[in-house]
Amino acid sequence: MISTIPNFVPNKPSRIVVAMSGGVDSSVTAGWLKEQGHEVIGISLQLHDMAEKIENEFGTCCSLSDIMDARRVAEKLEIPFYVNNMEEEFRGAVVDDFIQEYLNGRTPNPCIRCNEKVKFRQLMDWALDLGADYLATGHYATVQINSETDEVELFKGGDNDKDQSYFLFAMKQKDLAKTLFPIGGFEKKTVRELAIKYGLLVANKPDSQEICFVQAKSYREFIEDEVPKELLKPGNIVDPDGNILGNHGGLHQFTIGQRKGIGVHGKEPLFVLALRGKTNEVVVGPEQNLFRKSALVSRVNWINEPILGTKKVNAKIRYRAKESPVEIFPTADGKLEVKFEIPQRAITPGQAMVFYEGEKVVGGGWIEDLSIQ
Repeated sequence: MISTIPNFVPNKPSRIVVAMSGGVDSSVTAGWLKEQGHEVIGISLQLHDMAEKIENEFGTCCSLSDIMDARRVAEKLEIPFYVNNMEEEFRGAVVDDFIQEYLNGRTPNPCIRCNEKVKFRQLMDWALDLGADYLATGHYATVQINSETDEVELFKGGDNDKDQSYFLFAMKQKDLAKTLFPIGGFEKKTVRELAIKYGLLVANKPDSQEICFVQAKSYREFIEDEVPKELLKPGNIVDPDGNILGNHGGLHQFTIGQRKGIGVHGKEPLFVLALRGKTNEVVVGPEQNLFRKSALVSRVNWINEPILGTKKVNAKIRYRAKESPVEIFPTADGKLEVKFEIPQRAITPGQAMVFYEGEKVVGGGWIEDLSIQ
């Protein structure tokens, strides 16, 4: 059953470029738009060249095998299809940032960086160059036009388990106004049913699960293979009072909330509480010390009107986290002090904090370093 959730899609024939990743979601996006009578053009981005090195290619994203799947879908749908090589840009904006963030003791979110710096920015430019009216993707999110302001607003997707609005908080109004999420209100099972209806070979293709450029190894191993050994700086493992409990081989080996593989033991289980980039220290302590009621957020993006004063909204501190009521306090330097009604476990610097009013995404930013309290 097709969703009745409000979601803007033009009701007159338009030229629409579809970002095709080779997965079922973007493939059905292209098929559904063509079925509605639109002129559809498919574009894939070649972001890295590693699929041939991987025995099991499922779980990847934007690999060469995915591009081949996208090409086959385009042929089946009889739509034009282009591939743009963005390996160099992807390396600089996403992969290098990913590595540096871990080296600095932060836990990055490369999918948001890719959306912000590579996919939407570059694809939108190419879509407009092709004379397109809109760029469409297979994200599970929805958009609506505010009748009072004429601005486009971003909302959650119709499938709660697949909602991807968290990853889109960094979108600018000028891009969102030209962006469509045609299947955003559908349930995943409906998307797969449509893929079968359209005769697409990707109908049962598994969803990508891992970081696309880290395959067949852990992210720790990936970083160690990518950077000179002198950048993997060892340091001390300390308790919240600064007492040295042991040593480590680099901040990239840890993330907030981690318990296994720390390398030191105590009278009770120890968890990573903080990563101090300036002193290269890993701070560990009991699990109750992971819960916090406040955080600082920087590089804030408001999708519509900026929030300039104190306001109560809901926030997610990571993609799979539950929303929690917060009160936000803008600071003089453009950051936000966020206070939670309910203490949150493992608030992690480098991750995105996204703010919601009901189903609507109002904006978000990046969690700053935390002090040990």
